[in-house]
Amino acid sequence: MRKFGLIGYPLGHSFSQAYFTEKFRREGITGCRYDNYPINDIALLPQLIKTDFELSGLNVTIPHKSEVFRFLDDVDAEAKEIGAVNVIKIRRQEGRIKLTGFNSDVTGIFDSLSPYFNPDVSEAIVLGTGGSSRAVCHVLRRSGIKITLVSRTSRPGVISYDDLDAGCLRRATIIVNTTPLGMFPDTGKKPDIDYSALTNRHVLFDLVYNPELTLFLQSGMKQGCTVVTGLKMLHRQAEKAWEIWNDEKL
Repeated sequence: MRKFGLIGYPLGHSFSQAYFTEKFRREGITGCRYDNYPINDIALLPQLIKTDFELSGLNVTIPHKSEVFRFLDDVDAEAKEIGAVNVIKIRRQEGRIKLTGFNSDVTGIFDSLSPYFNPDVSEAIVLGTGGSSRAVCHVLRRSGIKITLVSRTSRPGVISYDDLDAGCLRRATIIVNTTPLGMFPDTGKKPDIDYSALTNRHVLFDLVYNPELTLFLQSGMKQGCTVVTGLKMLHRQAEKAWEIWNDEKL
């Protein structure tokens, strides 16, 4: 049996287990299973891997995407540049275990946003500064788009929500929520921005996928915005993770 799974905390919102279980059934993939491992302390990772000999790969979600680096033997160049890992490949050879980190979020983010890249799109706002935010910023910068980073408190290179004025909102036609605001079960929350400044020129992308239409996206829809849900990203990054786990060259 080859086992795969998701580490993070909490995991009640996650669709990954259901996605892979259905993938294995639909595609006739036998001898594989996918489980959730809700660990709140990343220091528990080595013990998990040592005690479950069938574990072949892991996805990593909040809050461990950056903390996991110190437990890895190697990190893919792109994941290292971003500073966040969401896929771990586990190799077991002659009693030795080697862990390699990758970032499949980049694939999911690019495939979700790239249909909306055009010469008129020059600025974007990214809400949140965690591991997923770094992947979003990597994709946007690589595509030549200027970024305004927003967090609860300002610091060099990051503005606060209080500093995010209507002018900035009008200029940045792509707005990405990388925070957990609005995620199940706290579905009544959304980022504190001036939604009245948004128009049908804006594209709102939410990395939260449970619920699929968050309050953030619903608020944008009322202003005529185009909205992109997190489900497409979830599916694409999951498929990329599966490629990584099964590519003998990686």
